[in-house]
Amino acid sequence: MKRFLWLILFLLFSIHLSGQRNADYGIFGGVSSYIGDINTSRLLYSPMPAGGFFYRYNFHPRQALRANIFLGGIQGNDQDFNNNFQQERNDFFSGSVTELAVQFEFNFLPYSTQGGKWDYTPYFAAGIGVVFNDVAANLWDPNNNEHIQISHPVTPVAVIPFSLGFKLRIYKNLGLEAEYGFRKTFYDNFDGLEDLTDPSRKPWLHNNDWYSFTGISFTWKIYNRMAGCPAYSDVDNKRNKR
Repeated sequence: MKRFLWLILFLLFSIHLSGQRNADYGIFGGVSSYIGDINTSRLLYSPMPAGGFFYRYNFHPRQALRANIFLGGIQGNDQDFNNNFQQERNDFFSGSVTELAVQFEFNFLPYSTQGGKWDYTPYFAAGIGVVFNDVAANLWDPNNNEHIQISHPVTPVAVIPFSLGFKLRIYKNLGLEAEYGFRKTFYDNFDGLEDLTDPSRKPWLHNNDWYSFTGISFTWKIYNRMAGCPAYSDVDNKRNKR
């Protein structure tokens, strides 16, 4: 895990050094939610506030590399579900997740936060990341026939982030984005409930816990007029005409 974390930090540093001319900066705000042993299927279940910021390097109008730091809350309660097992178990938890991630973005249409307004594109993103979760849970203890409170220490966990979204340039170097991002973790204890299935029988998409970020981002580009690049001459010409 330490090597994995160092890899994430190295990628973040490399993106920052790759150049400012094609860099976008963004602020994200929205909600976060979780899927796991308490919530097995509902999307956007029990959403909690989330936010963060990111840095994007656009090396092509259709391709970019983004580094982000996101923070959000997660929670779950058996009483939110109607099945008898969960109603009787009556477990609940709440906590937070802090994510460091790098994602490759593919724009389905050429897009740039330079020039006039109303450029737009849907996009898809995927990458690697590390999440630190901090959870307090109230769980049923069958041995003592009572609920016990458990606080888990902050734990780094490897994740694979996926995102779907839509970008819109609203004015010159300003953009607006809507995104739904879901994260596949390799950890089954975000909610304090660890599945007792034999590890040798767990498929890759077993119910290791997932979480998601959904929201709106505001982006801007710090543009250097003195830096010219033939690869972007078509974009520059459009920008100078408007």
